[in-house]
Amino acid sequence: MVKTADELTLMRTSGKLLASVFEMLDRQNLAGMSTMQVNDLVDRFITVDLAARPASKGQYGFKYVLNCSINHVVCHGVPDPNEIIRDGDIINLDITLEKNGFIADSSKTYLVGNAPPAARRLVRVAQEAMWQGIKQVRPGAHLGDIGFAIERHAKKNGYAIVRDYCGHGIGREMHEEPQVLNFGRPRTGLKLREGMVFTIEPMVNQGSSLVATEQDGWTVVTKDRKLSAQFEHTVAVTGNGVEVLTLRSDGT
Repeated sequence: MVKTADELTLMRTSGKLLASVFEMLDRQNLAGMSTMQVNDLVDRFITVDLAARPASKGQYGFKYVLNCSINHVVCHGVPDPNEIIRDGDIINLDITLEKNGFIADSSKTYLVGNAPPAARRLVRVAQEAMWQGIKQVRPGAHLGDIGFAIERHAKKNGYAIVRDYCGHGIGREMHEEPQVLNFGRPRTGLKLREGMVFTIEPMVNQGSSLVATEQDGWTVVTKDRKLSAQFEHTVAVTGNGVEVLTLRSDGT
């Protein structure tokens, strides 16, 4: 659960490379692309340009390099050549990358073209909720502090937090201990120590927190079919606070 200084150095490399994947995607016009085209673009960028491995490909039998979750899809959306991203959509792209034996994990919800104001507000609040959680990370804090801050921000803005999925420890494996819930009570749960590395990844729903898994066994949707947005970073507990390993050059 606690990484050595050398392991953290390697994880910084993975995180920086993954950040560059999102910086590449930031330059794309997603409207009109299929989700499979986005998957293939990211696959080439990770394997050819970055000489790294897309860690999700083959994990748990998943065939693709990313999850693409549009509008009411909460998470684990499967790339599809027939699913076209359209102006006004919101789409979460969740990507993992392994380099030198260590994995980084991050996601971002993109506003496609002229997304309506209600969608823009949801996406903004979801990103703010992630940062509220990240701000709690420091030695001596508790996992409950992170979840409490995330849920408080979402609820304050009239949204619900998905409770069925959460963040997780990460390193040589994509999913390690501990689980990092997006709800909780202050000063409860595991106490944080320097060198711990985990993801913080709130999923914020416009309506109810209830979700369902579709027949493909992967795609998770809101039960009320209202919008959902997610953001995720991989973070490390430092001696005096937190380091965001997947931070992009624009500070997001």
